[in-house]
Amino acid sequence: MVSANSLKTFSFCKEFTDAQLDRMAALAVEETHEAGTQMYKKGDPALQFYLVQEGKAILVMDSPQGSHKPPLQVTIDIITRGDAMGWSAVLEPHLYTLGALCIDNTKVISFDAAKLRTLIEEDSAFGFKIMQAAAKLIASRLTHTRIILVGERGLSALTEY
Repeated sequence: MVSANSLKTFSFCKEFTDAQLDRMAALAVEETHEAGTQMYKKGDPALQFYLVQEGKAILVMDSPQGSHKPPLQVTIDIITRGDAMGWSAVLEPHLYTLGALCIDNTKVISFDAAKLRTLIEEDSAFGFKIMQAAAKLIASRLTHTRIILVGERGLSALTEY
């Protein structure tokens, strides 16, 4: 069983009250995924939200390489202990925007998306904190994506000369 105190260790949950964490902990399930496990793919229904307790997962997207080549898999972020992933579980259209692949044996706390959204609807203050935390998470991913994009553009400019 996951305790509210263990949720406090995650930056995603820092702003929640003890009562809100208790309600969240009641939905939490611990899972372990072996290295090499694809937890979800881009476009899959976002059925779970995750907090990583141990291990590593990478968030990936496919980058087309032309009609005769398979897409290149680009790592957008590395998710480690204390990080969250799967924000699509709480935001429409509830489809994952990236894939998640475990690169180490990974232990996560998983939240059923439908049950989490029910809590959001029942408690607007809790919902506001979830959306604030999700916005911070999305902003972080956008920053990582921008860094990768700038790096790729820079490398392509170098190889053109």
